[in-house]
Amino acid sequence: MASLQTFSRSFPGWVFFCCCCCLPLLLTSSLPLKGASTAHHTCRLRKINFQQPYIRNRTYTLAKMVHASDKDTDNRLIGQQLFANIRENNHCYLMKRVVELVVKDVLLTEVKNQYPYVDEVAQFLASLTSELSGCKFSGKKEHIGKNLEQMKNKMEQLGENGKTKAIGELDLLFDYVENACTDAPKKGGNKKKN
Repeated sequence: MASLQTFSRSFPGWVFFCCCCCLPLLLTSSLPLKGASTAHHTCRLRKINFQQPYIRNRTYTLAKMVHASDKDTDNRLIGQQLFANIRENNHCYLMKRVVELVVKDVLLTEVKNQYPYVDEVAQFLASLTSELSGCKFSGKKEHIGKNLEQMKNKMEQLGENGKTKAIGELDLLFDYVENACTDAPKKGGNKKKN
């Protein structure tokens, strides 16, 4: 009871303190300027998405299993060529679009019945694109569209092996999305493999 009385006596002082000291701090916090792009904030994923050993293991295991059956070592779908002429602040948007393409055109096709873990990996990747739904490009979009079209065309030219190659590169896709869309220190995840 005594603490309640002490609180009620000091309550007006706390209200005054909050109004005079805390409110100005809140009002002057780093809010986006009027007309400023907020794309950077919506093009970020939480690092925790990529720290789940279960889904990382499933993705890497699936990629390794399928990569072993990919005889084409001359072509690469997921690699640095995707970022040609793309500003760094658009890398996450680009990777979101690549993930959408791989999920729709590869993982949700007949291959989902050919390999284990495809459903789990597809659901995980789809959840990332859902989380990035507000991620938009800034600047000119033509290079992004051109690079995506080149990837899609290469995959189509390779026929069924194009889908095999895309699945065999899921580990690269995982690393590229993590590096492009999180603020975490970049690790050596963008390794090339043959």
